[in-house]
Amino acid sequence: MSVSLEDALSIDPEKEVERICHGIRQVMRTRLKKRGLVIAISGGVDSGVCAALCARALGKNKVFGLLLPEQDSSSQSVTLGRELAEHLDIEYVVEDIAPTLEAIGCYRWRDDAIRSVFSDYDGTWKNKITISGGQEGMFNHFNLVVQKPGGDIMTERMELKAYLQIVAATNYKQRIRKTIEYFHADRLNYAVIGTPNRLEFDQGFFVKNGDGSADIKPIAHLYKTQVYALARYLEIPEDIATAAPTTDTYSMDQGQDEFYFALPYDKMDIALWSYNNSVPVEDLATYLDIDVRQAQFIYDDIVSKRKTTHYLHAKPYLIDDEVLNELKML
Repeated sequence: MSVSLEDALSIDPEKEVERICHGIRQVMRTRLKKRGLVIAISGGVDSGVCAALCARALGKNKVFGLLLPEQDSSSQSVTLGRELAEHLDIEYVVEDIAPTLEAIGCYRWRDDAIRSVFSDYDGTWKNKITISGGQEGMFNHFNLVVQKPGGDIMTERMELKAYLQIVAATNYKQRIRKTIEYFHADRLNYAVIGTPNRLEFDQGFFVKNGDGSADIKPIAHLYKTQVYALARYLEIPEDIATAAPTTDTYSMDQGQDEFYFALPYDKMDIALWSYNNSVPVEDLATYLDIDVRQAQFIYDDIVSKRKTTHYLHAKPYLIDDEVLNELKML
């Protein structure tokens, strides 16, 4: 086998940490000219590694942490977030954003959409969205999963209108969090850190003007597997360094592979690396122990997600001669 996960994603953590920290210092000194860094801490490994990198790059006294729970957040988010902030000895605050989300209709809009699928939904059932289809070569479609207080779980495929409304409502969460981050950044004359890893950044797993907004994204070039390697090297708390990726957006437990990616992160990492490095689909199939047709579906899904989320990366379009001339050529 010409490709192995270990070889493909292997990095020297010490050199990588130094390279990132040097980069942060250079950007802060020559481009942003800010006094420090603000980072929202979720209790996950990505924000944990980014916070540790910031503290190492600028010193713990120039990093300000934010823990921003709401009513659907895991009870562990604040617990782990506090653990990380206190481990790094950085200043932090906890701000519950649930009242703001309630006031602007986040939960109301979401509940109305859920009720269009499950008419007897009363607002108390736990819920989440799951993805299906892409790995099987079909168009991706989305299912709404609900759990009644008694434990009964029901699943229904959603029409597009309900899906878009639920996603739009839950995107309020990331956008309100980012608003608070920039308030504190303005107050302190700090810059804002974004925490997406390469898998999320490449495949558009972020909210525009929400968690996609930042002044520096220190780990957007690193695959998730590599982020875990840095977490071990940086000696962040074990329960954070080994935490499974979740969305922490819906009230039911939800892995990122359930909601967005075709595979669990470790397999998705190697699939994306393989695609980026022109690895034959047959080699990917052998590595993942799947048939070639299924491996090709995974490659196709990578391309599809890049196309459909391209606008998330785009700057605002100016209606000038350059843009109009480009449009004429399409």
